[in-house]
Amino acid sequence: MQVIDLFSLKGKVSIVTGGGRGLGRAMAEALAEAGSNVVVCSRKEENCKQAAGEISKLGVEAEGVKCDITSENDILSLRDFALKRFGRINILVNNSGATWGAPVEDYPIEGWRKVINVNVTGTFLCSQIIGKTMIKAGGGKIINVSSIFGGVGAPTTVMNAVAYNASKGAIEALTKDLAVKWARHKINVNAIAPAFIETDLTRVTMEKSREGILSHVPMGRFGVPEDLKGAVVFLSSQASDYVTGIVLLVDGGYRAM
Repeated sequence: MQVIDLFSLKGKVSIVTGGGRGLGRAMAEALAEAGSNVVVCSRKEENCKQAAGEISKLGVEAEGVKCDITSENDILSLRDFALKRFGRINILVNNSGATWGAPVEDYPIEGWRKVINVNVTGTFLCSQIIGKTMIKAGGGKIINVSSIFGGVGAPTTVMNAVAYNASKGAIEALTKDLAVKWARHKINVNAIAPAFIETDLTRVTMEKSREGILSHVPMGRFGVPEDLKGAVVFLSSQASDYVTGIVLLVDGGYRAM
């Protein structure tokens, strides 16, 4: 097998949560470009169906499904839909997330609970439910989405969102623990930790702190969604068959400082 073939996802089936827009959309496109059929899901069904329609133009089959990852019933329905439609689930990208900004000393408990429920509990539920299917099938790939702030603290001028940062630290711990526990089932569990990635949702906020943020980025620029494409394909493909429990930084060198 030539090395380029190790990155092929032809015939695979991927689920991308939060895949209707932003980073999830870019990763769903990347998986499709590598040959995988894709199910994109989020709470906003319209965004998912639109994304799926455009992704299908890449020559694969794509479906958009409504799913609230804090709902066990929604995730079970998502799993059943994917299995009925495609017969298998090879790849799960846990991308859906939430944030809430406020000073630590005034942080509302409802904000904390919302962020932890979506980012941590939602990722766990998706991994548990889809993971059972992968165990029965003899293996699979799970990619969680963390953040550079899952491993370092953040000044208030850069990221004043303590629950988000704490949740991403939990994601990195969950990734490592699942990797160890499920290695015997041939399930690879890894995480991607992006830095500041420009999307329609984040551009205005990032520009307000542009100089302060970029002073911590050795490469001197914000990331773009396309910067995640190679990372997610690598961790989803045969090229990473002996890689599990890692956090792959896509941060322009931020955490190397």
